[in-house]
Amino acid sequence: MTKADVINQIAEKTGIDKADVTASVEAFFSIVKNSMSGGHNIYVRGFGSFINKKRKKKIARNISRNTAIVIEEHYIPSFKPAKVFINKIKSSDKVKQLAEK
Repeated sequence: MTKADVINQIAEKTGIDKADVTASVEAFFSIVKNSMSGGHNIYVRGFGSFINKKRKKKIARNISRNTAIVIEEHYIPSFKPAKVFINKIKSSDKVKQLAEK
């Protein structure tokens, strides 16, 4: 499913114009990016959390040159789904059917 598909479904379910839905979705994504880049986590009850995860400093290997590379500690964006969200996916018959294929 793409962002355009999400926008179309929201517009159909709510009856709101696609342009307004697109602006809302884009604003949501912009707020998430700006808040997370500012060091803030976002918690959406019943859906999940957008959090900044800290990665420790580590030494990696460049196999082709046989050299060591130091990767400094850094943060990466991560999504942690809520328990309600996880349970809905686990109990979904459609997901089970797709997993069996």
